[in-house]
Parts: sequence; structure tokens; C-alpha cells
Amino acid sequence: MMNTASDQKPEEKTGHRNRPVVDLMISILIPSFILMKLSGDEYLGATGALVLALAFPLGLGAWELARYRKFNIFALLGLVSVGLTGGIGLLQLDQRWLAVKEAAIPGLIGLAVMASAWTRYPLIRTLLYNPNILDVGRIQQKLEETRSNDLFEARLLNATYMLSGTFFFSSLVNYILATWIVTSPTGSAAFNEELGRLTLLSYPMIAIPSTLMMMAIMYYLWRIVHDMTGLTLEELLVSENRN
Repeated sequence: MMNTASDQKPEEKTGHRNRPVVDLMISILIPSFILMKLSGDEYLGATGALVLALAFPLGLGAWELARYRKFNIFALLGLVSVGLTGGIGLLQLDQRWLAVKEAAIPGLIGLAVMASAWTRYPLIRTLLYNPNILDVGRIQQKLEETRSNDLFEARLLNATYMLSGTFFFSSLVNYILATWIVTSPTGSAAFNEELGRLTLLSYPMIAIPSTLMMMAIMYYLWRIVHDMTGLTLEELLVSENRN
């Protein structure tokens, strides 16, 4: 049976494919190598290496935003973050501003997640409790049958606070890493090398704990839905083969 346009996954419609290895190389590994190995005067120099290193993630983010014509707040924040890093380095501002910038981006996201709890569209619904991941219609029907809507909304609010806490955690770790690793004056080869180490180390030290915390939130969300509706995990998840 042939697939119709409505049966296609979103990435099939747009041509977009998840490429974690490529993204990791372009955003982390290649810029880190350039900053740590090519910042000396005998190679690109401090300014040249910084510009080239920032061009990779900046170019990738701009290309994806333009290519797939889909607004993504996290991709936009990534571009802003890279741009601010370049501005701090090229303008030779005090390196303490780098620590502030590293902490500000996830901190602002955490505040946005928390503030969204008092709006009609909490971000927890967009990120986790949404029809692309969970069978929301079926869950809502079960909640109405058991008259658990109010209790579920309260638990969903707790999940929102937990999600914002994940970003606050990243903000704190970012600040500690930046102040610990980057100590040389901006505009120097030593600053570039330290920035490269920061880029290389911050990914596993932040991504791994944050991923574990997100998994814990998903488990918490599944448990409360299961306890209130009696649905199994297979029944909660969206079926890709539904007729």
C-alpha cells in the first residue's frame, strides 16, 4: 500500500534528517580542534581561528533555518549564543562576560519554561506532552472518565517546574565550567585554546546530566498518566502504524 502525504513523517515532508554525528562534528569537534590547535601566530592567529571556528556552528544553524523554513527557538538561541561568543572574543571584552553568556542562555530558557506555566500553552505540553509523542486524545478521554483532570493539571505543573530546573542546572554548570576553564584575556591564543576546551568539555558534562533529568521527567509523566488512566506505555505512545 502506497504512503500518502498525510502518512509521511514530518522529516519526510521537509527532507530533514536527524544527523547527530554530523551536528556534533560541526558544532563541537571541528570548532574545538580549530581553537585549540590553530590559534597560534604560526597558523591562523587568535582572531582568524576564532572566526573560522564560529563559522561552522553559525553556518550550520543559519543554513538549517533557511533550508527548512521552520522557526525553532532553540536553533535561534544557538545562533545567538554563537554570535555572542564571537562578539566577546572579537571585541576583546572581559572573559567574565563569557561566563555570564554561558549561564544566561539556559537560564533564560528555564525562566521561559517556568513563566509558561501561567499561560494557556505551557512549554511542557509542547516539548513532552504533545500529540506527536503521546496519544493525548486517548489520555484526555480516560482522565475525563476518572474525573482526574484537575489532579493531572497539578502534576503537569510539577513537571513544568522540573523541566525549568533542568535548564537552571545547565545554567549553573555552564557558569562554573566557564569561570574554571577560561581565565586568559580575550583576543589571545590562550583564550581560544581555553574556549575550545570549554566547548569540548561542556557538551558531555551538561548534556549527559540534562538528558538523564529529561528521562526522569518523562518517567514521572508516564507514571502519573498510568496511575490516573490505567493505560500502558504502549497505549500512551502514538502509533505510527495507525490506520
